[in-house]
Order: sequence, then structure tokens, then C-alpha cells
Amino acid sequence: MTLHVVPVGGSLDAGCFRVTYVPLAHSIPEGHGLKIETPHGVVFHTGDWKLDDEPQIGVPSSPAELDKLGDEGVLAMIGDSTNVFNSRRSGSEESVKQALLDLVGTLEGRVVITTFASNAARLKTVAEVANRHSRKIVLAGRSMHRIVDAARKTGYLPDWPQTVSEEEAKHLPRNKVLLLCTGGQGEPRAALARIAAGDHRHLSLASGDTVIFSSKIIPGNERVLGRLMNKLALLDVDIITERDADIHVSGHPGRPELKRMYEWIKPQIAIPVHGEARHLKHHAAFAASLGVKQTLAPKNGDIIRLAPGPVEIVDQAPSGRLILDGKLVVPVACEALQARRRLMENGFLAVVLMVDEDGAPLGDAEIIAQGIPGMEGDSTLEEDLHLEIDKSLSRLSRNDRMDEKRLSETIRIAVRRMIRTQTGKNPQVDVRVVQFEDELV
Repeated sequence: MTLHVVPVGGSLDAGCFRVTYVPLAHSIPEGHGLKIETPHGVVFHTGDWKLDDEPQIGVPSSPAELDKLGDEGVLAMIGDSTNVFNSRRSGSEESVKQALLDLVGTLEGRVVITTFASNAARLKTVAEVANRHSRKIVLAGRSMHRIVDAARKTGYLPDWPQTVSEEEAKHLPRNKVLLLCTGGQGEPRAALARIAAGDHRHLSLASGDTVIFSSKIIPGNERVLGRLMNKLALLDVDIITERDADIHVSGHPGRPELKRMYEWIKPQIAIPVHGEARHLKHHAAFAASLGVKQTLAPKNGDIIRLAPGPVEIVDQAPSGRLILDGKLVVPVACEALQARRRLMENGFLAVVLMVDEDGAPLGDAEIIAQGIPGMEGDSTLEEDLHLEIDKSLSRLSRNDRMDEKRLSETIRIAVRRMIRTQTGKNPQVDVRVVQFEDELV
């Protein structure tokens, strides 16, 4: 793959498209929307964005440039829906800096701030807070070290202070240390989780210390994050979240910012992206209320025709998560993986039965089981299965016994029902009937 470096606000040609990068604020450096010039009109893709008049890193969005883009005519805007339910603006990073300066100034013990490592602006804010209150910064977590190193090398953290190591921090007064940690979403092997569990080699927390969660809880992480906070509470550590103080702002636009963007861009078509179905539907309705003539809330994989003609879904592309299974890359929902999950949960049992030409059994069936409770040692389950197989066969007519599929299915159902009754498991059951001719018996 060839990587092309495009300067801030630069352009490139991609086939029949001309793509211009439009600076937009976000929680990472160099956020951009894309102005895509096509033979049928201009498409503007916002990417992740927000309005921030005082960004800590990078340049603010230009209302004049966005308004000019809209005046030139935009066929469609593909826009961020993450915070469409938020009736307020996302807020400025400058407000977070002031809130953290005020808060940390009131704290006496060791302070931990956890945030998204990719948020270089927030890292810069934390560095200024630590410096103002004469606290040494300690980085905890591999991704935190990696992002800080990359941001310093690329010039985004030019005044980054000298940090101290985790081991050195043990020898400093607790009120002279500020830990900048990964793990604000409750990740079990991240630095904060290990500190809370008492598993970290060098860092610990105690009564009088404070953990500040300078991040938003990602939907779905509530339970694991709750467990982390409970561990911190058992250490008698004070916990502060965005509900307690203005210590986090989102990198995505609320409805007031969305309204401003639609007023600037004035698209004929709105395509909401970045959210669940309810976010996209709400965003589409909001755009329509602002006068956008056509809206379409897509699903993953939808191929949308914007022009010529009315906007519509014309095809579906493969989509979804892939995983590495051995040497193969396969969809998460592939049948092979699902079969292995079922085997893991319920086990496997094979029955081999030899019959004569009339379908009459030639001796007992052979039963081979894997992962089924009750089949080990002196258990009577295997004996009960043999009895159940015999009873099932005795109820079949000669014609039914000679029908191999009917015979196999009868045994499979009987065996599975018996195991489910005695163990509560529903194993994969494979029945093989081997028929011998009279002269071979």
C-alpha cells in the first residue's frame, strides 16, 4: 500500500475525484473533513468533528471557508451523528483546562488522571495542570508512552515537561505526583485496572488519593467500568467523573453545532453516519427539519447512489467484523466459529451402530463422547443411553429401520433428549449407521 502525505488543507486527485482536506476540530490533531468534487457535484464528508474556537492543538474551523463551500453548492453532506441527542454544544478544551486547574489545586494526595491516550490536546492540558501545581508527571500504560512520544516527535507537544519513571514516583511525596494513566474505560489489563487491583509493580493508591476520569463512558463499558470504580472505592480513593466537574468535552458535535454546519454547507442531501440506527434516524429527521430536501439513514454495507436521480440504496457490500482464525481471516458469524462455540458450550457425542440388511442391530452401539458431563468414571449415563437407543429401535417398524436416515434421526433425537434431561446440555450428536450384508455378518 502506498501512503500519500497530504498537508493540512491540501488536495489530491483520485481518479475522477478531486479531494480537498478541510480543517475541522476534533479530539485528535489534524482533524479534517473532505470536500470531494465529482462529475455530479460536491460531496462533503465531515468525519469526526466539533466546533472549538479555542483548540489546544491545531487550528479552529473556519466559518468563512465552510460558508464559502456551501455557497459554491454541495450535493450531499455525510455527517457525524454521535452526539445528535445532545441539545448543547460539545464545549471547548480550554474549559477543561480551567476546570482541571481549579480541581487539582484543591487536592492533597496523589492524583491520577485517566483519559483517551489519542487525545493529544488533553495530554497537553494535563501537562500544563501538573506544571502549574508543581507535580511531576508519571506516564502509566504503553499506549500513553507511545502517543506522547509520537506527539513530541511531530511537534504537537513541544513544551512537554520532564517526566519521572514509575519506580522514581515511589520516592516522591504523594502531593507532588500526577499519574497520567490508560484504562479510563475499565480495560482489565490497562495501567489503572492493575493499580486498582494492587497488581502494579511500582504504583499504588491509598486513602486521600484521587482518580479523575477525564473521559466519557463509551456505551457498553458501564459494567466493567463500574467494577473498576468499586475497586477504587474499596481503597478509599476519591473518584471524580464528568458528572462531578467539567473535566471532559466531547470530540463530536451536539445539535447546535450540527445546525450551524447545515447552515454553512446547505446540502441538497444529508447522509447521517457514525452512530447506531437511532442516532442516524434522529439525525436524518433533524436535517429534514432544517430544510434539507433529501435524507437517507443507511445501514452498514449500503451502497448509495447520490446522483443522477434521487438518492437511493442500490446495492449491498460485504461488511462486519473479521477475525484471524488460524491462518484464515473469516467473518465473526461464520458457521465454523459458531459450530466451535456450540461444541465448547455443549460438547460432542458420536454413536456408531452396526445393523444387518433388515436394520436390526448387531450388538450394542458404540458411544464416543467429548466434553459431556456425566460420561466419565462410573457414571450411569452411558448405560442409560444404551437403554434409550434400544427402546427407540424397538419402536421402529422393519421398514423404518431399513431407512438409514429415519434410523439415524431417531437415535439422534433419543440420545440428545436423554443427555438434555440428565445434564442440561444440548450436545452436537452425530449418528453413523453401518449396514452389513448377511454373507459378511
